[in-house]
Amino acid sequence: MTKMRALVLEKQHELKLREIELPTEVGPGMVKIKVHTVGVCGSDVHYYTHGRIGPFVVDAPMVLGHEAAGTVIEVGEGVTDLAVSDRVCMEPGVPDPNSRAARLGLYNVDPAVTFWATPPVHGVLTPYVVHPATYTFRLPDNVSFAEGAMVEPFAVGMQAASKARIAPGDTAVVIGAGPIGTMVALAALAGGCARVIVADLAQPKLDIAARYQGIIPVNVRDKALVDEVNRLTGDWGADVVFECSGSPRAWEGIAALARPGGTIVAVGLPVDPVAVDISSLSTKELTIASVFRYAHQYERAIALLASGKVDLKPLISATFPFERAVEAFDRAAEGRPADVKLQIRVEA
Repeated sequence: MTKMRALVLEKQHELKLREIELPTEVGPGMVKIKVHTVGVCGSDVHYYTHGRIGPFVVDAPMVLGHEAAGTVIEVGEGVTDLAVSDRVCMEPGVPDPNSRAARLGLYNVDPAVTFWATPPVHGVLTPYVVHPATYTFRLPDNVSFAEGAMVEPFAVGMQAASKARIAPGDTAVVIGAGPIGTMVALAALAGGCARVIVADLAQPKLDIAARYQGIIPVNVRDKALVDEVNRLTGDWGADVVFECSGSPRAWEGIAALARPGGTIVAVGLPVDPVAVDISSLSTKELTIASVFRYAHQYERAIALLASGKVDLKPLISATFPFERAVEAFDRAAEGRPADVKLQIRVEA
């Protein structure tokens, strides 16, 4: 253990940049990484403002941050795929390799998974971190550290698109134009959708999403989403509906957005249980799929960034130096309409 300066959530509403003891020993199969850029995630902010997410409660000081990229500075015994000076991004969830979920390839839902910045596991808003090489991925030369730190949220979009089983030419609806909603829309386009209707209340976020070819913005303050979907699809409905807002109200009448035999993918996580109209789902034979984080998506996400087919740079609203990390979280907690993704640059 070594003392390092880190962004520590002491308790609800209290963040400090201070020294804290963190593991630094590089064991077999591990790599040590000098952290460069870390994204501010909604879950990090939720721990800051609410002190908990479901059963995960902050009852001891915890380092925040899990969307990260950096440079390998040390490799452990048995590591052959990575070398010192490699630029990398890191998948923050590490499962028990012997668990039944991991053996089935569903390691994201392994109850034994340890996930950065999920109590009691520390995150990576600190200069160095030690991580399994298996969950550390080399970045191509044309993918920046800032983009590398976006791979984690984009992997959620990739997982959602995979669950939707998109067919070429599909029309999708995304409810919620926040970071995850916009990345789901981009993953859906990359996966074969011809167009994606993105709905939100915040016009600045819709304006950012509308920069991408194939995205059709709908401000639900001005227009009924179901009317727009029917107008654009000839009253047939969307092939896929992604619920990314986490709002219980989004589930009211959601079946009306989907075509018969279509799919609804639950991406956003409502805080409280949501009532669902089973009759409306059944009479259309709609499929409901759900997403929790991601599995086996990092390499695919990196490949799309490297190819130029997906550009996440327009979604980065501001980058803060490490010494202003608390300010970055306070701004994220404000929920400014024009902000999509805030990042913190740890390495000066």
